[in-house]
Amino acid sequence: MQADSDRTSRIIAHFVVPGAIMAFCALAFWVTMHFDSVPPILKRGMQPSDFPQLVLGLIFLLAAALMATDRAEPPAPLNAIVWRSMALLIGFVVVAEIDLFIGLAAFAACLTLLWGERRPAMILLVAIVAPLAVFFLFDGIFEVRFPRGLLTNLWYG
Repeated sequence: MQADSDRTSRIIAHFVVPGAIMAFCALAFWVTMHFDSVPPILKRGMQPSDFPQLVLGLIFLLAAALMATDRAEPPAPLNAIVWRSMALLIGFVVVAEIDLFIGLAAFAACLTLLWGERRPAMILLVAIVAPLAVFFLFDGIFEVRFPRGLLTNLWYG
């Protein structure tokens, strides 16, 4: 009886969950194909549907990779570092209300410390380079404006 239950849970974990994720992505992708387009004269950067389609395609590919490579063994229980990492996400959300990039820098530094990095130069590098890379990638290349905060007010004026 226990073996049947284990087999059913492995089938669900191996096929049903990634399949459901892939089906959701396909449906959401189809929905994004019906977004309005910006006229070429007003277009600055990407169309409204481009970024969601890019993210959905990535999620679809990751779910397919999970289905192809999953060992179908039950996962180990979550350890303390995982729970602390999730708590850091809550802290990030709170600090991001003040400024997204202050929150991102604090999250990157704390996560680096939590995962065992002890060299101050590396912690500062991660805390400074990661938010700057995100900001300049999205602001400069994708032309996405971020919500106003302490640092973004300095940049946007």
